[in-house]
Amino acid sequence: MSGFLIFAITFFLACLLTTCLTPALKLLAQKNNIVAKPKKDRWHKTPKALLGGVSILFATLAAWLTALLFFADFAAVGKPIWIVVAGSIGIFALGLIDDVLEINPQYKLIGQVVIVSSLVFLGIKVSWFDSQTANILISIFWIVGISNAFNLLDNMDGLSAGIAFIAGVFLFIWLSIIPVEHFLSVPVQLLIAGYLGSLVGFLIFNFNPASIFMGDAGSLFIGFMLACLTVIVKPPPGGEGSAFFSHATMIIIPCLILFIPILDVAFVSFMRKLCARSIFQGGKDHSSHRMVAVGMSERKAVLVLYFFAFISGLIALATYPLEMGVSIVVIALYLIFVLLFWLYLANAEVYVDSPGDNNGRRFGGAIFNESNYLRTFLAVLFDLILITVAYYAAYLLRFEGDIGADFSRFLISLPILFACQVLCFYLFGVYQRLWWGSRLGDIGAYVKGVTAGTIMAVLILLFLYRFQSFSRAVFVIYWGVMLIFVSFSRFFFRMLDEWMSHENKNGRPTLVYGAGVGGQMVAREIETNRELDLSLVGFIDDDPMKKGKRIHGYPVFGNKEKLGEVIRKNNIKEIIVSFRTNGSEKKKELERLRMLEGLDISIQQMRLVISP
Repeated sequence: MSGFLIFAITFFLACLLTTCLTPALKLLAQKNNIVAKPKKDRWHKTPKALLGGVSILFATLAAWLTALLFFADFAAVGKPIWIVVAGSIGIFALGLIDDVLEINPQYKLIGQVVIVSSLVFLGIKVSWFDSQTANILISIFWIVGISNAFNLLDNMDGLSAGIAFIAGVFLFIWLSIIPVEHFLSVPVQLLIAGYLGSLVGFLIFNFNPASIFMGDAGSLFIGFMLACLTVIVKPPPGGEGSAFFSHATMIIIPCLILFIPILDVAFVSFMRKLCARSIFQGGKDHSSHRMVAVGMSERKAVLVLYFFAFISGLIALATYPLEMGVSIVVIALYLIFVLLFWLYLANAEVYVDSPGDNNGRRFGGAIFNESNYLRTFLAVLFDLILITVAYYAAYLLRFEGDIGADFSRFLISLPILFACQVLCFYLFGVYQRLWWGSRLGDIGAYVKGVTAGTIMAVLILLFLYRFQSFSRAVFVIYWGVMLIFVSFSRFFFRMLDEWMSHENKNGRPTLVYGAGVGGQMVAREIETNRELDLSLVGFIDDDPMKKGKRIHGYPVFGNKEKLGEVIRKNNIKEIIVSFRTNGSEKKKELERLRMLEGLDISIQQMRLVISP
C-alpha cells in the first residue's frame, strides 16, 4: 500500500473518531457541569461544554496506533516518538485536571516545566546551538512556550484548532521534502496525519458558532505535539548560501510554521506591559479580539489569522531550498507587512472598560499621528529597514539572485544611501506627514524624496569612486522598488481603514441621497465615526449617468423614484440628504414619498458647521 494512502486512512480514521466522540463528550461535560463559564475577561457569552480535548487526544493516538498495527511496524517507531507521546498524555492530563478542578495557574506552569524537563532529560531537545546548556534551556522554553501559546490562542471559536491544523499541514509537508531518516519520518507523519484528522473532526463542532471547547487539555496537547515534533525532527542544514544561514534555517522554519501563536503571545505581552496591565491576567486584547474591535466579524478575524498562518507556512517551506539572499528578502517583506498590520491592531481600543490612565492608550496613533520625536525616530528607523530591503532586492533583481562579488559594493554604498535618502525625505516633508492621514497628494512628496535621495547617492558615489563597478541599473530598480515600499507603507493604514469600514456592518442601514462631493463627505464620516451607529448601504442620485456606478465602493441605486424598492430590499432605516444647496427641498420631497408609501425610515439632512 502506498504511503499516501496510509496517511489518508489514518487521517480519515482520526476524523471519524473525533466526529463520533465529540457529541458524546459534550453531553458528558454538560451533565457534570464541566463547562467554560462566561467571565468578564473571556470572549464567549454563554456556558460552553469543555472536554473537546479528550476526543482530540483519543482520536489522534487511536488512529496512529491502528495505522502502526496494520500498515507499519511498532519496532520502526523510534524512542523519541514514544517519549513525545508519553509527554503529550502527561500534559493533557495536567490540562484536564485544570478543566475539571481549575487549579492555580502557577501550579499548572510548574507541572508543565516538570514534564518538559523530564522529556529534555530523555533526549527531546533542540540542537540549534553549539552550547548544550543553551539547547537545554531553549528546549524547555520552546516546548512550554508553544504549548501555552496555543492555550492562549484558544480565545475565539475555531482559532486555536484551525491554526494548529495549518501548522500541522506544513510540518507534514516539510517532513515530506527534507532528507530525514526513514525510521523517524514515517511514524511522525502517521502521527501528524492522525493529529490533523482529529482537528478537522473537532473543528466541525468548534468553528463559529462553537458548541464545545477543547479546554486546556486540548489546547495544551495540540501545542505540545507541534512543539515536540519540530524538536525531534532534525534535518541537515538546508538552503543555499553561507553556513550560518544554512544552520539558521533549522531555527527559522519551525518559528515560521508556528509564527502566529508566537506572534500573538509576544504582541499581547508587549501591549499589556505598555498599558500597565498584568501579562498573566486574562483579557479581550488578543489579535483576534482587536480585529473584531476594528470592525471584523468573529469569523472574518479567525479567517484572517488562518491566512497569516498559511502564508507563514508557505514561506517556511520556500526558505529551505531558496538561495540565501532571496529568502532574506522574502522573510523581510513578510515581517514588514506583519509589523504594519499589527501596529494597526495596536491602535484598537480594547482597554476602555478598565481603570487606569494608560489602559486606553492608542498605541499606533500615538506613534504615527503625534508630531513628536518618537514618531520621527520610529519613522526613520522603519525607513532604514525599507531602504536596506529595497536596495538589496535591487541587487538581486539586477544580478538574477546572485550578488556574489558585488555584495562588497552593496555594503560600501548602503550607508551613503541611508544618509541621502533620509535627508531628502526630511527636506521634502515626508516625515512631516501623518501616516494615518495619508492622501493621494502625498505621493508627490514620496516621488521627490526617493528620486532626490537616489540621485544624490549616485552623485556621491560618482565623486568618491567614479562610479566604477557600480551598476546604474541597480539604482534605477532601487528607485522603483523604494517608491513602492514607501507609498505602500504610508497608505497601508488608510487602506485598512477603508477595508474595515466596508467590513463593519453594525449600525442602522443607511442610504445617502446625493452622490456628489457632499455625499462622499457623508460616506467618509459614516465610515470613520462609529458613534453615529450607521452602516452605509449605498447612494441614490438624480443624475441618470451615475446609476449602476460605485462610489467609494458603494452602489448608486438610481433616483428617488426607486426609493421604496431600495428601502425594502436593503432594510434601510436612515436616509441622509447630502445636497449642500436645496437640501431642505430635497428633504421635503423624501418626506412626502415616505408618507405616500408608508415607509418606516428616518430622514436627516447634512449640515456643514464651522464655528469659532
